[in-house]
Amino acid sequence: RVREVGVPLSWEGTFGVPEGAGADGCCPPGKATLYGSVTRRGLSSDGVPDIVASEGFLVGEVTKKSILISCPHENVSTKFLAPYTSFCRIHQKSITCLDISSGGGLGVSTSTDGTMKIWQAANGEIRRLLEGHVYDVNCCRFFPSGLVVLSGGMDAQLKIWSAEDASCVVTFKGHKGGILDTAIVDRGRNVLSCSRDGTARLWDCGQSSCLGTVADCGSPVNGIAAGPADSSLNLGSPETPPSEREVGTEGKILLLAREDKKLQGVGLQSRQPVFLFIGSDAFNCCTFLSSTYILAGTQDGNIYQLDVRNTNAPIQVIHRSGAPVLSLLPYRDGFIASQGN
Repeated sequence: RVREVGVPLSWEGTFGVPEGAGADGCCPPGKATLYGSVTRRGLSSDGVPDIVASEGFLVGEVTKKSILISCPHENVSTKFLAPYTSFCRIHQKSITCLDISSGGGLGVSTSTDGTMKIWQAANGEIRRLLEGHVYDVNCCRFFPSGLVVLSGGMDAQLKIWSAEDASCVVTFKGHKGGILDTAIVDRGRNVLSCSRDGTARLWDCGQSSCLGTVADCGSPVNGIAAGPADSSLNLGSPETPPSEREVGTEGKILLLAREDKKLQGVGLQSRQPVFLFIGSDAFNCCTFLSSTYILAGTQDGNIYQLDVRNTNAPIQVIHRSGAPVLSLLPYRDGFIASQGN
């Protein structure tokens, strides 16, 4: 961990490098991690920290905002960046989920302290406290308008909130277990949820009703993502004509990150299976890079990149540490991953 200048001169931190890692920091599963430490001894006259590393590690370029650490034995280097800004007063405990509105003005987050809050993204000022779930709130996200929030909790309820006055405008009930993730279809007339009960469901926001079970997996579904399918994919046909309340589901595929080590693709409108990929451990999260390429992360630290047109073998498997991959987000030409270390 690297903090901004202004911390005590005795600051120290620890970090780890996978043994046997390549130049990109990736390593085969099961390899041990080499741990080292860095200590800040003081400041130069221009405010740059004086940093030393433990045996086996070298300190490269140091600025007020970054420290470059290398491990010559493993041919690995990493730049640790200080936070651009820190909001320390929004929650008292670990943050479990967060989202930023489409305009960038508001943030929403949930925490193990049992709260869900809306705050100013510019300064962390708390604007609204969203109260109504029983037990923990697992997931939260803004609708495309940035004025409405969707949340799911361990109480098996899915709720829609006004970001303007914190009122709960809709509550969906139907799941038999805690809700673990959500997705919004297009502009948000329909939303999706997945649960510990093994199902993924499609909901109609206007009539507060369930439009159907998209998938019943028989195993907890930890994460979902909905996106346009490659035109060459056969998504199947619905067994019965879809409801007129179902909007924007045609031509889309739903990804299901399952606890039973399976990543599944289902036609969102047809409810028909498209592919089933078996990974090394429970899948925690999934996302689209494009209509062709997808990502999914597992409990044992693997990130799989797959081509939905042929999921027999992954394009690549990225493994930087054995820590669980908890979330994935497309970013520019690549992606951002968070892990439980």
